[in-house]
Amino acid sequence: MILSIIGIVIGISAIGLFFWLKKDQEMNNALHEGDLEVAKHAYNSLMEDFTNYQVETDRKISELEKQIEIKTKNNSTRMDKINKSLPSIIRNVVGHIEFAQPLDKK
Repeated sequence: MILSIIGIVIGISAIGLFFWLKKDQEMNNALHEGDLEVAKHAYNSLMEDFTNYQVETDRKISELEKQIEIKTKNNSTRMDKINKSLPSIIRNVVGHIEFAQPLDKK
């Protein structure tokens, strides 16, 4: 009789412990699910920020490439103008030197 009472008490305790552990596990699962949602939101925000950074960087690189191309064309045009006018400048300088009178006449 005493053994059957002890068996019933242990069985009831085991069933109570099972329900308590089940409830504790559900609470832990809910907390972990909340943490996972927060992490997912953070990762999505980070991904959006990184994508915006990449787009902005690509836009800046494109703009800088355009500026470099424009400056290169301007410098090329200036060099072409200088190269075209250089022979006449040299002729003028050499002409002044050839026909110059010496300063120290002895």
